[in-house]
Amino acid sequence: MSEASDKRFEEFLKISGQFKLGMLVTESSHPVTATLSDVAAQDIAAALDLLFQVDADVVAKYREFAESDLAGRIKESVLTALREGGKVFFTGCGSTGRLSIQLVSIWRDFWQRERSRGLVCSPPAEDWENRAFSVMAGGDFALIKSVEGFEDFAAFGKQQLGDLGVTDKDVVFAITEGGETSFVIGTAWKGVEVGARVWFVYNNPDGVLCRHIERSGEVIGDPRIAKINLTTGPMAITGSTRMQATTIQLCVLLTVLEMVVRDLMKELEPGGRANLDSGSVPGQFLEKLMEMHATLRSLQVRSQLAGLVSLEESVYRAGHKNTYYADGFGIDVLTDTTERSPTYCTPPFRRFDDTAAEESWSFLFVPATDTPRAWERILKRPPRCVEWTEARVLELVGSRDAARSCQIVRRISCAELMRFKLGLDGLEHRVLKSGDSAVGILGQAEKESLLSPAGFHRVQLERAGDSGVRVGLIYFGDAGSLESIGEAFAAACERGGHHRAAPASGPGQAAGMRVPSPTVLIPAPRTDFLLDGITRVGLKLTLNALSTCTMVRLGRVMGNTMIWVVASNLKLIDRATRYIERLTGLTYEQSNRLLFEVIEYIEPRMKADRSYPPVVGLAVTRARHHLTNEEAEQRFAPSQLVIRSQLC
Repeated sequence: MSEASDKRFEEFLKISGQFKLGMLVTESSHPVTATLSDVAAQDIAAALDLLFQVDADVVAKYREFAESDLAGRIKESVLTALREGGKVFFTGCGSTGRLSIQLVSIWRDFWQRERSRGLVCSPPAEDWENRAFSVMAGGDFALIKSVEGFEDFAAFGKQQLGDLGVTDKDVVFAITEGGETSFVIGTAWKGVEVGARVWFVYNNPDGVLCRHIERSGEVIGDPRIAKINLTTGPMAITGSTRMQATTIQLCVLLTVLEMVVRDLMKELEPGGRANLDSGSVPGQFLEKLMEMHATLRSLQVRSQLAGLVSLEESVYRAGHKNTYYADGFGIDVLTDTTERSPTYCTPPFRRFDDTAAEESWSFLFVPATDTPRAWERILKRPPRCVEWTEARVLELVGSRDAARSCQIVRRISCAELMRFKLGLDGLEHRVLKSGDSAVGILGQAEKESLLSPAGFHRVQLERAGDSGVRVGLIYFGDAGSLESIGEAFAAACERGGHHRAAPASGPGQAAGMRVPSPTVLIPAPRTDFLLDGITRVGLKLTLNALSTCTMVRLGRVMGNTMIWVVASNLKLIDRATRYIERLTGLTYEQSNRLLFEVIEYIEPRMKADRSYPPVVGLAVTRARHHLTNEEAEQRFAPSQLVIRSQLC
């Protein structure tokens, strides 16, 4: 162990008591998916069913929420703030930070559509659009890549929220799956400090949090902070809170926003929206959520989705890449692809001019002519990144952490974000080749993008087919539109010779209809929701299952435990330490010391976005065979079989 890694080990141990999170429900193993990796190796559709079974926990928790009066109370607090000229803030880090950005994007998209249809009101639609703000640890840059250590500082949360001018007129939703994230807790305290109405949104039992984590207990016990406890139980993948925890948060917060916009539209446009009753939203949402969940669990949909899992798995195994094309669902797709990197140690999105970095396994393009417009198209606003001075960073973290924190802040500016070219100007930097794959993702509102010969999805999928690339599709729409979409996709595939006829069955599919595989056509429940929340939730469940099952098939998960987790913050350092402890029989302290040795070894490659072995796997191999880092890396691949047999 070097002096530097030994110092990091000792510093972590001093504070580890507040980051040992093994007792949390969200860190527990779910019994339904205990043998997930074994099932997935034999039957992809069956593995998908296990994942969707766990999503029933989300439905059950939402039922509790819908049957309570909580939705109405939250709605009234938001409406009161907005009517008095206040703003709404959603704060989070990691998956909850991306959720915060997604919620604001959905809010802004609604008002932009109202403006485009000519809504005249006072205040104007543009004013309502600009009343919602997201605060993500690390700013918008963290949509692309997790920002190392940012969530560990409560002061960073306070500063980012304060930078946006939060006041006593506003409402703050501080969202943290675990209920313990320092950054999010910092935003809650900032809201209290200025006199805002604060809602603390989390997914672990109060008793567990208050008993074990001091900072959580302080928030939960403060009467100035209202609580929204959304405990669903363990995650389908142990500790992967991007799944059920964030899904129930999306359901609940979209319900609240739907209720808010309904009431606002009745006031702003009395004749046009008088029939929209906000009080009925929770019950309707529950009914349609149950319908969507049943659809995803159907053999028809699971079989289609299994084809897409098989496609992506084969592409990644062969060292090739996958590219997604989305527009209305751009923020949803971006969220899922980004979250694969820290969870499964896959290469993050690559900057267009960084040819030394590892090629990204997956990427996203949206129909904007250039990258600045692409980011605005996804976010529904200009990007907002952290641009703090060194003096400000020093003031926030003190001299001991200032140098490292300043280095991190320099790497997450808007200028750096623009190096990720998601617009049409980025196509030339990610050339499609035989062996790659391309997947279109769209909903009914944008179906002309595939039906029209000049549509974005049609053009890009035909272009992919012409390059010898295998193509796929995910589509959400009413049952009546599935046939036309399937035929349009078949036509796009035929140009490249990749059409494969498949028997058709299920809602909206005519007998004998030619549907290319892999094609995932999902009938979305009919609703009158202004924000289309059920489709958003259905897409999240689908993408979660797709990416998770693919990574399970690639050996990134053993049983239902992610052993390729990237230890990029204090919570993940604890998680990786516990996994090493479990797999080796070492003490927690011994496991943590070994972890920091391995982190030091792989860190240069990690920071340069180059490929590197997983820290947990490498540490376990070292411990079991008494090897150096270099020797363990050489032997790591065959040793995965040993790890698997011990864990599953």
